[in-house]
Amino acid sequence: MDELSLIQKIIVMVIPVLFAITVHETAHGWVAKYYGDKTAWMLGRLTLNPIKHIDPVGTILVPGLMFMFTGFAFGWAKPVPVNTRNLRNPKRDMALVALAGPVANLLMATGWAILIKISLLINMPEYSVPLIYVGVVGIEINLILGLLNLLPIPPLDGSRILSWALPGRWSYYYNQFEQYGFYLLVVLLMTNSLGTILGYPLGMARAFFFSLAGL
Repeated sequence: MDELSLIQKIIVMVIPVLFAITVHETAHGWVAKYYGDKTAWMLGRLTLNPIKHIDPVGTILVPGLMFMFTGFAFGWAKPVPVNTRNLRNPKRDMALVALAGPVANLLMATGWAILIKISLLINMPEYSVPLIYVGVVGIEINLILGLLNLLPIPPLDGSRILSWALPGRWSYYYNQFEQYGFYLLVVLLMTNSLGTILGYPLGMARAFFFSLAGL
């Protein structure tokens, strides 16, 4: 995408980014509803309307500024509310609710790969080239969001899964770390440690999905 201008890059990124965060959060809410918690549904959060999930700071301001100055975007959406007291098996079900987000991202990455595959078969560059650009961003953003959320750093989704796997007392102590999790993520990001941690699995995932897309 180096050949695109900054404005063109932003235009190409808008739809994949909005879909990635919207479907990710909606997936959490739907699985929570399936296991007994209707909180997100009652608050109108089980929707693909991105406006319901956008956090003005985390979804627009922070990633926008980061992309302009670093070429890398990092942000977040408004978390879908889940009341664990309504879940039938709170600890296990919360892990499944958490897992739903990254799984949704992997499914979306697959969908974008299929779109690229179809676009490559279309002999109309005026349509296929823009779709390929959008598809590539769709794969990238969903893999980054999905893998990032699988990190076992509270409050990321991976921490909910690890919390379920830990014995009761250890799980309690581990969850107390949540108040510091955001600061740890910022440190990892600023020191480029986050890129190092995600580098290998992200590279493997990219190779698989781009191969699936025919690139």
